[in-house]
Amino acid sequence: MFHLTPAAAEQILRAASQGGTPPSLRVAAKLEDGEIVYGMGFDDEREHDLVIESGGVKLLIAPRSQELLKGATLDFVELKPGEFQFIFLNPNDPAACASRQGNSGGCSACGNKSPGCT
Repeated sequence: MFHLTPAAAEQILRAASQGGTPPSLRVAAKLEDGEIVYGMGFDDEREHDLVIESGGVKLLIAPRSQELLKGATLDFVELKPGEFQFIFLNPNDPAACASRQGNSGGCSACGNKSPGCT
């Protein structure tokens, strides 16, 4: 199952309320050059989506992304003072895990090198 931290849920709900958007967030992943690339954005539910309710947010995951996101977590963290970012912590991404061994926060495939992260 995909997980959403309370900090990420709070930020998503804040963004949804400012834009007048219902809090349905599509989370996507695809394998590119041996690394998982992530995307997310507000969207409508589609047939065959996996729907997960977490922290007041409805998460939508298309069938083709479900296996790549199994067991992953979306968090919202302060990377540097005053610089906040969504990150994906994903045990399924061998490229991200190999480059971050010893990171007590788990395996993050987000940051400056993964398109689709905001």
